[in-house]
Amino acid sequence: MSKKKNKSQHLATISLAVMGAGFVVTIPFQDSLWGTILQGGFEAGLVGGLADWFAVTALFRHPLGLPIPHTALLPKNRKRIIGAIISMLENDWLTKESIRKKVSSIPFTEKLFNLAEKAITGQPVKIGTIKLIQHLLHSIDSKKLAPIIESELKVKLTDLDASKYLPLAIDQLLKRKYDEKALDVVLKEIDEWSKKESTKDKLGRMAVDALENIKADGFMQFALKSFTNIVNEEKLGNIIQGLIQKGVQSFRDPYNQNRQTLLFHINTKLQEIKTDENLSLELNNIKEQMISEWHLEDKITEFVEQLKEKAITLIELPNFYESYLLPLLSKALESLKTDKEKINAIESWIQQQISIFVDNNHSKIGKLVEENLEKLDDKTLIDMIETNVGKDLQWIRVNGAVCGFLIGLVLVGLKLIF
Repeated sequence: MSKKKNKSQHLATISLAVMGAGFVVTIPFQDSLWGTILQGGFEAGLVGGLADWFAVTALFRHPLGLPIPHTALLPKNRKRIIGAIISMLENDWLTKESIRKKVSSIPFTEKLFNLAEKAITGQPVKIGTIKLIQHLLHSIDSKKLAPIIESELKVKLTDLDASKYLPLAIDQLLKRKYDEKALDVVLKEIDEWSKKESTKDKLGRMAVDALENIKADGFMQFALKSFTNIVNEEKLGNIIQGLIQKGVQSFRDPYNQNRQTLLFHINTKLQEIKTDENLSLELNNIKEQMISEWHLEDKITEFVEQLKEKAITLIELPNFYESYLLPLLSKALESLKTDKEKINAIESWIQQQISIFVDNNHSKIGKLVEENLEKLDDKTLIDMIETNVGKDLQWIRVNGAVCGFLIGLVLVGLKLIF
């Protein structure tokens, strides 16, 4: 830019020098027709070039360093010019309304999605994401985290009300036929117990003791004595053992009426338990007592450390990002892109935030321009303006000299004619 300014400035100087030289050269030939005409043209071109040189120079500095009035206009009116520039920026070019209108036409979410889709497959995002996850994992302090997890876990468990979950548990118990399975287990245990020789002996002794302790009068006493003389402990044990085994076998039959009746009573009792407030209260008390006695901090610390180690090992795999993270990120982006409601909400939020930012900082545009301009001294500011618009200003001088020359030719010609 500086070279172009110097080139155009040299051209303007050359044009002025040509006009001056032409005027001097044509002085000896002013008695001839063509000499008079050319001298008039060069004279007018010299006057026009000097006038435009004065005008252009007067914008930036005093011509020839002389303090001529109404020259060096830019340094003298610097404050007013800066104020006008700021006013024009704030009130005409970059008004709040124009910025909002321009911002509202920008599809931010679409651009963000396109940028994100390209970025997540790139190496910088891959490396940055992995390093961020590794840093977060290493920064986790298990000992500090464990009490928080324990406290929150206990709070959540304490909030669980047994009265809400007891009916669900009973329904699942009946649905999975645990009542029948429990009965079958009890019958199996009774059957195995009754088959033992020691059980038979014990049952026989208990029966004999029971018969001997029965108090009766008359004929009943005679009958009992007669019966105890006929049977002994072994016989009574065999009789009772057989009865128990026969009873167990009958209760194992799924179509046995006694079994069905017993299961019906069990089912009825379980249904009553669903609304048993005392049982729910007792279960809640047991739960709270167990929770209060739990000391899980060490276990949680150990568990968190194990999770950290596994996560760090997983992240260090060469294909971790491509196999685990990238599919998740891509799926999340695709899911979000198809959700018009969320996209509209994000777009609206972005537009709103930018609008708020513009409202709060619009006045700073002028202040920023003012601060930057105030940092420049007069010489730097003048050089900057001359660098950017100097070419056009120097062409004013060239045009002034050329136009003056042409107008001078016309005027001299008219003068000669009339």
